[in-house]
Amino acid sequence: MADRSAPSCHLRLEWVYGYRGHQCRNNLYYTAAKEIVYFVAGVGVVYSPREHRQKFYLGHQDDIISLALHPERVLVATGQVGKEPYICVWDSYTVQTVSVLKDVHTHGIACLAFDLDGQRLVSVGLDSKNTVCVWDWRKGKLLSMAPGHTDRIFDISWDLYQPNKLVSCGVKHIKFWSLCGNSLTPKRGVFGKTGDLQTILCLACARDEVTYSGALNGDIYVWKGINLVRTIQGAHAAGIFSMNACEEGFATGGRDGCVRLWDLNFKPITVIDLRETDQGYKGLSVRSVCWRGDHILVGTQDSEIFEIVVHERNKPFLIMQGHCEGELWALAVHPTKPLAMTGSDDRSVRIWSLIDHALIARCNMEEPIRCAAVSTDGIHLALGMKDGSFTVLRVRDMTEVVHIKDRKEAIHELKYSPDGNFLAVGSNDSSVDIYGVVQRYKKVGECIGSSSFITHMDWSSDSKYLQTNDGNGKRLFYRMPSGKEVTNKEELKGIQWASWTCVSGLEVNGIWPKYSDINDVNSVDANFIGQVMVTADDYGIVKLFRYPCLRKGAKFKKYLGHSAHVTNVRWSHDHQWVVSIGGADHSVFQWKFVPDRKLKDSLHIAPQESLVDSNSDESDSDQSDVPELDSEIEQETQITYRRQVYKEDLPQLKEQCKEKRKSAASKRRERAPGNSIRLHFVHGYRGYDCRSNLFYTQTGEIVYHVAAVGVVYNRQQNTQRFYLGHDDDILCLAIHPLKDYVATGQVGRDSSVHIWDTETIKPLSVLKGYHQYGVCAVDFSADGKRLASVGIDDNHTIVLWDWKKGEKLSAVRGSKDKIFVVKINPYMPDKLITAGIKHMKFWRRAGGGLIGRKGCIGALGRTDTMMCAVYGWTEEMAFSGTSTGDVCIWRDVFLIKTVKAHDGPVFSMHALEKGFVTGGKDGVVALWDDTFERCLKTYAIKRAALAPGSKGLLLEDNPSIRAISLGHGHILVGTKNGEILEVDKSGPITLLVQGHMEGEVWGLATHPHLPICATVSDDKTLRIWDLSPSHCMLAVRKLKKGGRCCCFSPDGKALAVGLNDGSFLIVNADTLEDLVSFQHRKDVISEIRFSPGAGKYLAVASCDNFVDIYNVMSSKRVGICKGASSYITHMDWDIRGKLLQVNTGAKEQLFFEAPRGKKQTIPSLEVEKIGWASWTSVLGSCCEGIWPIIGEVTDVTASCLTSDSKVLATGDDFGFVKLFRYPAKGKFGKFKRYVAHSTHVTNVRWTYDDSLLVTVGGADTSLMLWTYEVEGHRDSRQCDSEESDLDSEEDGGYDSDVTRENEINYTIKALSTNIRPMFGIKPHLQQKEPTLDERQGVVRPPVSRALPQPEKLQTNNVGKKKRPIEDLILELVFGYRGKDCRNNVHYLNDGADVIYHTASVGILYNVATGSQSFYQEHNDDILCLTVNQHPKFTNIVATGQETQQICQLQLLLFMCGMQ
Repeated sequence: MADRSAPSCHLRLEWVYGYRGHQCRNNLYYTAAKEIVYFVAGVGVVYSPREHRQKFYLGHQDDIISLALHPERVLVATGQVGKEPYICVWDSYTVQTVSVLKDVHTHGIACLAFDLDGQRLVSVGLDSKNTVCVWDWRKGKLLSMAPGHTDRIFDISWDLYQPNKLVSCGVKHIKFWSLCGNSLTPKRGVFGKTGDLQTILCLACARDEVTYSGALNGDIYVWKGINLVRTIQGAHAAGIFSMNACEEGFATGGRDGCVRLWDLNFKPITVIDLRETDQGYKGLSVRSVCWRGDHILVGTQDSEIFEIVVHERNKPFLIMQGHCEGELWALAVHPTKPLAMTGSDDRSVRIWSLIDHALIARCNMEEPIRCAAVSTDGIHLALGMKDGSFTVLRVRDMTEVVHIKDRKEAIHELKYSPDGNFLAVGSNDSSVDIYGVVQRYKKVGECIGSSSFITHMDWSSDSKYLQTNDGNGKRLFYRMPSGKEVTNKEELKGIQWASWTCVSGLEVNGIWPKYSDINDVNSVDANFIGQVMVTADDYGIVKLFRYPCLRKGAKFKKYLGHSAHVTNVRWSHDHQWVVSIGGADHSVFQWKFVPDRKLKDSLHIAPQESLVDSNSDESDSDQSDVPELDSEIEQETQITYRRQVYKEDLPQLKEQCKEKRKSAASKRRERAPGNSIRLHFVHGYRGYDCRSNLFYTQTGEIVYHVAAVGVVYNRQQNTQRFYLGHDDDILCLAIHPLKDYVATGQVGRDSSVHIWDTETIKPLSVLKGYHQYGVCAVDFSADGKRLASVGIDDNHTIVLWDWKKGEKLSAVRGSKDKIFVVKINPYMPDKLITAGIKHMKFWRRAGGGLIGRKGCIGALGRTDTMMCAVYGWTEEMAFSGTSTGDVCIWRDVFLIKTVKAHDGPVFSMHALEKGFVTGGKDGVVALWDDTFERCLKTYAIKRAALAPGSKGLLLEDNPSIRAISLGHGHILVGTKNGEILEVDKSGPITLLVQGHMEGEVWGLATHPHLPICATVSDDKTLRIWDLSPSHCMLAVRKLKKGGRCCCFSPDGKALAVGLNDGSFLIVNADTLEDLVSFQHRKDVISEIRFSPGAGKYLAVASCDNFVDIYNVMSSKRVGICKGASSYITHMDWDIRGKLLQVNTGAKEQLFFEAPRGKKQTIPSLEVEKIGWASWTSVLGSCCEGIWPIIGEVTDVTASCLTSDSKVLATGDDFGFVKLFRYPAKGKFGKFKRYVAHSTHVTNVRWTYDDSLLVTVGGADTSLMLWTYEVEGHRDSRQCDSEESDLDSEEDGGYDSDVTRENEINYTIKALSTNIRPMFGIKPHLQQKEPTLDERQGVVRPPVSRALPQPEKLQTNNVGKKKRPIEDLILELVFGYRGKDCRNNVHYLNDGADVIYHTASVGILYNVATGSQSFYQEHNDDILCLTVNQHPKFTNIVATGQETQQICQLQLLLFMCGMQ
């Protein structure tokens, strides 16, 4: 069987040839260590000219397009393109990530700049609004964002002399920004008559509010404040792309190829014309300049970096070269020397020395080059051109040997035969031509079997055969040199290939990922000696596979760096290096091949740390070489927590039923009942799909969860208290280090984590907005300030929170597969681990991101599925429990040892002060020493060890253990079967809490005269529960099948149980032993009922639409009720035991005469007169009101009427328990509603004396007891009930004014503007010609600080004569907004002034003088106003306005009297 594992050797990036000069500016700097930092493709490069050495930052996964250097010149910020681009701040010494800023920009990050003290970073996006963002980059926190401009922004800079001021420039604009609070406010630069309105490409800030900017026409514009004061004309002959400020002055670089130096007042010092120097050429264009002391760095459009020493300015030193813009496809390696040849659409062919890391020759051709090959003797270099011709050059001096054009379409591949006699040329028109080298490249053959363009070719070692691949993925063979196709399989068998660069064929089957296009892999090259092969693909990835690679979905190691498609890849002649080239990034990467390393070395070489795993990633194949998952884990990974409808969707659904609501509101509806219920006790614990969710609190109580309830259980008093803040299944629970607070995470569309106090049961913080579908793991940090959570979305997002502030600190995509546990390092709260399916990852926080490294297994085995993890006694040590029963011991990211701990998975692990405790599927609790070398003691969970005080019975010996916790001298154990046990150190075990196991619970019956109930579930058990204060399970019996219904006989001695296979049993209610059993049906028995009185008859309803009636005494079937068109859902007898009421799945209400089962038709008025022995139906006029407005979406699953016939309790598919007055006539009755169950409530029953309501939840497996509280003697408690959804007008809710105000729609105005676009500007905002005063330098303060003018206006007015508009000054405003606002008039300054608002103006009215002053920063109606009462903030007012984006309430704070 072929080996599908990844190769053990690997590649290390050694050198990158090129520099990104095209479409980027200002991306080249000296660091503090005098190294040069720049970027190319997706790699940040730090180059040391002294040592001629490069270091690489590999944290990006797409093209980097912007770079900024921190003022201390060690840290670098880089921004990338992409759908969800991010910014990395990294250290240029260590090339490690310091911070990641993400989740704000889209498309890409065009510019970056640090402020003077380096605390803040500004970024500009490539989205349609060119969004400007200001970050506290160390925390990864967004401080402010604002739309930048409607057109591209090219440069942005902080004003280094005024904090909180920035300048940005771009297409036909310059903007001056001020940062106030979290608001960025721009003012547009006024060009006036001093200079033409034009595109500004770069800028630099100087003292006294002076800004210098470089324009597209080569002028430099000088700004004072926001006004253009002078221009320096002809500074460059064409656009100025770069401007760099340093201590000595400013350096500018332009499209004219010149670098000019200026002093601090922008007086010219010198000019350096690079086109005129030794290395210069026509068309050289400068994109980036950096001036430091007497050295100047220059980056050009054509990917060169020059270093100029000022006193030898005509001799610039060429540090780096690369291909210019245009795709790069051609790559060949020299057969005997360490040389690589590349050719590109820039029409140049270049030869690189792999030892010296330098360009050693370059030659420009007439046409774009698409492929290259070197002859076997290394003398000739053949180049295939885009126009269908090919040229042969001498390698020695790059002189032409021959130029031949036999084809009209591009040449894609060239190959010399191993004997050097032939050259094969494959073209886009589906043919391969064979040329004789010795005959001066005369054509000697042609291969014409392909139906598509030729992509790859290889010669056989004896030069007698050629294999080709074409665009359709076909692999063909030809005899050489004639070109005759070979189809005989026998002939092909023994062929040895001289090289392997084809992408299709048996040997390379494994390189193709699933679902990939046949053209995704662009290039392959096999290293026969090392038995490895390297591939290049369209996703920018270089991969290393074993060779041959026969089976699909083989594992590989992958390497990132190229941003777009990698077009070609080749081994050097001696297999020391791999050379890869990027298409769009036109860069050449040289990788060092590191053969299989010995294990002892590998421990010292940490994997490459990056945001995307750049070291090696497993393929996405079905990993059949990984041991099968344990059945329990397999089952758990299959559970889906996605709901059709979430509780969060309710308001929306109700909105859709508006018409129904209106009609309901107009009718008189029954009041909600006065009585209420309160949750009293819950039987159940969520163990079947959760782990480590059970703890002792500070006071020795036990905290855990089941359904949507957080439970605090007092084991001395056998009482429970409940946290009811969740509204769906809780999936995880963690306890604060002080053991007083708990964090719980739930299922939901936008799922939340609640942190609550176990003493007061009050929520302290709710965290939302980052997890979809649910939260499956949470953990507190050791100081209790932080919380980590993991979502169950497709990427299993990991979020780190400051939970008290409710602030997200960092987030990252965790893994495609499920993560079971997250743990924060107790010694370093910035580090954490996650463990899950084939996953163990070590994370560290970097700003707004987390950087992960996979656990390094080394030779100790494969990555196993990890079920639990804890940190050990030092910050480096971590321990994880696997699905195979081992404990893995990790130091840093390296696996150093594994210890066999359990048979089957280790589900739970707990670190003690001196040692560990583990629990597994084998039902054993094991205590270990602190190095996992000795197992000190084991406890097996057995029925025999149960202590007398237990609250139930163990279902089986050695149940699978899911949670372990220690405290108060005991070990607390939670099992998969829903039991909570307390193990005494000396051995006895007490069962404290118990519920049903996994599977839905539907069957519920209460005893006719004792506080007892019976339940039956899909977990194949029938259980009897004591409802008196002892709250325990009295008896349990295993059934052959799951059951869905049960019922006590009227005397309470027998219990009937309906099973899922169509059979039913009657058992003794005390011993649960069989009395009788029947099977007449094949489908599920859905309901079963004894007739009242003596219990003579038993009605048995099934899902195959029938009700069978049995005579209990004679044990015979005496009647069958036919006529239902769907499965039976509910049944009730009348008091006489003669009539049966039946509900069906088709919402039919039917009546049958007993015992024969004859169908009766009874009018609804008569039905109400009949006395029913019980009422559990959900249909009929008496309970019309129990169906909610959104009845189509959700079903009412169960109901039960109190014995005094006053209150009807219902359970529904939303997990709500509701109380209605009975009869609930008329639609949409009012109710009281209670949430505790998570999904559907499957059954509800009152006890015989109505003192308790018992409810069961389907999938949440819980049994809940609610005390019934009669109106009057009820103490008001928190979280008692939510009243009904509809509060109609007849309740006297609104008076007419309030109604009118409630109906005001503030969006209409915003919508109408879209229908009729309005252009133009309020006069006081228009740009005006300078007045006489201004020309003479008399400055008058502007009156308004309103928003800057729209961009559209200027372009229309350029060159037109404008009449100067005199400025209007607001003097007096009549009016006050009272019609729809409240509390919006206040005294200020001890009653001297009054503040209020009208329209979009805040008004300060002086009582004594009667004068008004105005705050005019709003641009739409102000709707609210408040005054800060704190003595420290006198006269601070906040006003909120209406805007077109209705959600964005703009709050502006202003100082009164000083606006």
